[in-house]
Amino acid sequence: MELNWFSFITSIIARFKFIYCLVCVVMASKMVVLLPAIIAAFIIGVLGLLLAPSEVRNRDLSFPTGTIKIDNDTIKVEVAKSPEERQRWLMFREDPIPLDSALLLAYGKPDLYALWLINIQYNLDLIWLDENGRVVYAKEDAQICTNPFDASKCTYKNTSPAKFVIAASSGFIANHNVSTSSIMKIISI
Repeated sequence: MELNWFSFITSIIARFKFIYCLVCVVMASKMVVLLPAIIAAFIIGVLGLLLAPSEVRNRDLSFPTGTIKIDNDTIKVEVAKSPEERQRWLMFREDPIPLDSALLLAYGKPDLYALWLINIQYNLDLIWLDENGRVVYAKEDAQICTNPFDASKCTYKNTSPAKFVIAASSGFIANHNVSTSSIMKIISI
């Protein structure tokens, strides 16, 4: 039996053409479904932004303010009490907090609280305090996330239960001489 190379190669090419056409049809049918979905999502997003109530669009995103005292230094603080405020905390804030102020994260009960420095623009000093205002853990110059897929390098967690966390610009701890013997007193929050 003689092998006809020409017909063999022609049949292989025909099979590849068939597979290629199937792939093209599948890809075309996905685009037929995806393109309108993408356009609809874009239109809904734009309409949502345009038709959002003014109280939502113009909502004040600042934190309530208060005053604390660490040892002998009086410090103005922004206070994040609600879960939403604590979750938003310093994300996307471009300008560092001045060294004479900070953000105070206030929790309902003492526990171990981790802080992931994602979407933070500058390094922070972090201080965890118990319900009596004693420093239980501090981290100077905590590095921000440069790679969100490696959270281990930019997540910081206290080792003893804390009820409050002070987040401030890097240099705050040294500027206010904060140590493990420091005590925070709440004047107003």
